[in-house]
Amino acid sequence: MGAQVPPGPPRRVCWRRPGVGGLCRALAGAQGKCQAETRGGIPLKSQRLLRLEATIVDCYAFIEAQKANYSIVMMCRVLQVSRASFYRWRQPKQPSGRQVRHQQLVAAVKAEYEDAEGMAGRRQLTRLLNTKGIEVSESTVGAIMRAHDLRAIRTMAWKQTTVQDPQARTEHIDNHMIDDHGDRDFSSETPGTRLVGDITYLKTGQGWLYLATVIDLCTGMVIGWHTANHMRTDLCIGALAMARDQGYLHPDQAIYHTDRGVQFTSAKFQAWCAANGVTQSMGRTGVCWDNSVAENWFSHFKTEFYYHHRFATHREAEAAIMGYIESWYNRRRPNERTGGHPPMHAWINYQSCDQELLAA
Repeated sequence: MGAQVPPGPPRRVCWRRPGVGGLCRALAGAQGKCQAETRGGIPLKSQRLLRLEATIVDCYAFIEAQKANYSIVMMCRVLQVSRASFYRWRQPKQPSGRQVRHQQLVAAVKAEYEDAEGMAGRRQLTRLLNTKGIEVSESTVGAIMRAHDLRAIRTMAWKQTTVQDPQARTEHIDNHMIDDHGDRDFSSETPGTRLVGDITYLKTGQGWLYLATVIDLCTGMVIGWHTANHMRTDLCIGALAMARDQGYLHPDQAIYHTDRGVQFTSAKFQAWCAANGVTQSMGRTGVCWDNSVAENWFSHFKTEFYYHHRFATHREAEAAIMGYIESWYNRRRPNERTGGHPPMHAWINYQSCDQELLAA
């Protein structure tokens, strides 16, 4: 007997599931066909299927196109994609009621934010939306603002010290914003009776512009304001005259509280107040809290509006100031003093109730 040849290693037998070879040929054929069709420079999704840049959507599209020739289960396995994900791609799930509601809230918050020109924060946006019948919480509005990078315009306010006149005679002027317990009281139950005001400085390309205000403590409304290129007494008189001419001053018991600046302590201003039935009220020297309401209004005015604009002329600044006060602050901006309603809304409601009481 001849020498026996030792048996070699066992032969590996590769089993291929029926149809896989055809699928691979289909993939290769799709790539070759796409290469032929894209020689003119028009790329097709199928060309990317066997390349690194192929996306999961490309795989889904191929499976959808070949489902009549091959099993979806097999194609998903070969292409290493989830069959459940493929079916979700074919039949997208409709958004839930909660998702639809959230999308509607996002659209409403964005619209209100843009309408307010970025000046409204989450608390103000919540009240504006609630006023329009959209029930939403402040936390939800805040979450939507954070998710979509919506931020209210805010900057550090700049304060100017008050210039005093040591020769002014103010011994007869009391502080009427102190209650019986000696605490500050900046509240009011009747519009036009208790008022505060101050002056601020605004820089423009044409030089300094000065703004004087008269703020009603019942509604929070700016009932009088005046601008000028100077800060003489006429500036403050102009603001009070505006409030008087528009019928916002109470005819019998209007009290106007200010600091001890030279404009308010001047003999001319005191004479005007006496002639028009306005009782002056002043805080202590060097105590900013004694006129904190007026200071706080200027803070909002500057951080929400003034610091984010550049004005070339006085006329341009005056037009923008009028828009902020009359269009935004008085008529649209929610106010804490009125339970979240705009000041003008609260004033009109009070006048309507007063008329009904008189008619009764």
